[in-house]
Amino acid sequence: MLKHLPFILSFCIFFQTASAQKDIHWWNPESTNFPVVEGQGWHSGLQNFYDRLPSTAKRKVRKSVWRLSQDAAGLMIKFRTKATDIYVRYTVGGKLNLPHMPTTGVSGLDLYAVDKNGAWQWNGSWSGGFHFGDTIAYHYSSLPQDYIKEYHLYLPLYNNVKWLEIGVPDSAKLTPLPTSPNKPIVVYGTSIAQGACASRPGMAWTAILERRLHRPVINLGFSGNGLLEESVTQYLTELNPKIYILDCLPNMTRFPDDTINRRLTKTIKTLRREKPEIPILVVQDPHPPMGMLDQKLYKEQVRVNKVGEQVFAKLKASGMQNIYFLTADEIGLNTESTVAGLHPNDYGMMLYAAAYEKILRKILHEPSGKFTTTQPVKQYRSKVYDWNARHAEELKMNKTNPPEIVFLGNSITHYWGGEPVGEIHRGDDSWNQYFKSAGVRNFGFSWDRIENVLWRVYHGELDGFEDKQVLINIGTNNLAYNSDEEIIAGLKLLIEAVKKRQPQAKILMIGIYPRKGGEKRVDALNKKIVRLCGMENIHYTDPGKKLLDSSGKVIESLFEDGRLHPNAAGYRILGKALAPFLEK
Repeated sequence: MLKHLPFILSFCIFFQTASAQKDIHWWNPESTNFPVVEGQGWHSGLQNFYDRLPSTAKRKVRKSVWRLSQDAAGLMIKFRTKATDIYVRYTVGGKLNLPHMPTTGVSGLDLYAVDKNGAWQWNGSWSGGFHFGDTIAYHYSSLPQDYIKEYHLYLPLYNNVKWLEIGVPDSAKLTPLPTSPNKPIVVYGTSIAQGACASRPGMAWTAILERRLHRPVINLGFSGNGLLEESVTQYLTELNPKIYILDCLPNMTRFPDDTINRRLTKTIKTLRREKPEIPILVVQDPHPPMGMLDQKLYKEQVRVNKVGEQVFAKLKASGMQNIYFLTADEIGLNTESTVAGLHPNDYGMMLYAAAYEKILRKILHEPSGKFTTTQPVKQYRSKVYDWNARHAEELKMNKTNPPEIVFLGNSITHYWGGEPVGEIHRGDDSWNQYFKSAGVRNFGFSWDRIENVLWRVYHGELDGFEDKQVLINIGTNNLAYNSDEEIIAGLKLLIEAVKKRQPQAKILMIGIYPRKGGEKRVDALNKKIVRLCGMENIHYTDPGKKLLDSSGKVIESLFEDGRLHPNAAGYRILGKALAPFLEK
């Protein structure tokens, strides 16, 4: 009894704290009038709010698939708050745990946060406490107020959520965030995809992948029931993802070779016919390299992998394009990476996610390097505007009114003028004179560094239209954090990303503008940027030199703050210098 005393005391403290905190504002995601559940392929036509398939599927898919589709695997809710305490209470409809999987994974939550620089932070609930009962309760306490900008709450992997509320003290504010406008990754798979046997929801490989690629993942993993069925495939075709992942082979050992061949072939051909432009990734059963002693199971796993490889080879030989294959060797599970020899533990989930990240970055043309400048990431550093909202607005405008010329940049571009209209615009006259008639769209984001622009390019800001020209002016915000070598590496990767998405567009690299006290370094760095542009065969200009006096110092009267941001006069000088380089 004594050994359980610390746990009993912690739960008592949890309840006392929660009951003593009477001034809590509770938010129910079901009350919000816009979609807030990330990872859901359908936000309407649902029988239950946290279902993974629409209600029409109840009549069309097998009962086991329908039941599993009500588990909240892969679902996540995003919100903002400066509260130092976050409370969550909810109920579930199934068993709290499984023999081979802990309660925290089956029925628990997981809270991650994004700081102002876009880095992930994890929030354990031990200090605040959690309790599993008829109503499950979590309390996240002692949270920082300043540098955390966004929370991601992952929902249970193997249980359905009947209702859920998130609470913060009345003195704080909770702001629900809409789902991402970016195309998701759609995963159709087995229990491994659903999340067995992660210790907590954030450790499922789909969740790890979502954080690494900063892209929504729709988890259609159905434990024991990823059987490549036509009834499920038809629902896949209703989605418009960045890529389809077919990870069903671990469940196909019950079928003979011809059935596996027929089902896999038909699934791939259906997706290719209905969504011809979307890549498809076929994945082997990951277990054969483990070296397990169960020879019967091993032979079956090797068999289904061989059939999958034959189907892939036949389709490729027939001329099918945009289809890819991930092998068991590339996933690399080993004897320490599973629970009971089949389902990955947290270590196995990390191996899984790493293998997926590697191949998906290659397929989606989203490479990442060793320097921070080459690692695409969001940022939340500005207090003037909402970075995510501006990104979403750019994507929306690209669909309704595609630009002829894109101007990628930071606050210096952002504060100039044009559309989308920013909170600050100091050079409207020169923007309208030189850029508006040329069809230039302002893709400047205040506080952006190279890695933030790289993220935006990877996440759709240059997709879906053909540009005449792309202007790039970025890097001044990296000067305090990165070496010249790192800045050049980031610019090189950014140029390559632009070329891949806008191959017909001419690229104009604009030298980093001078800043007070940093004139010499900027000049030396721009000389290196010139050489990079020569190697990449793109155009270069350095209008910032016109903001310097005869001694090479910035003319402070041309800057709003005397050192970095141009005023209207400074913008007129830059606009006049750039105008001859614009594509007509």
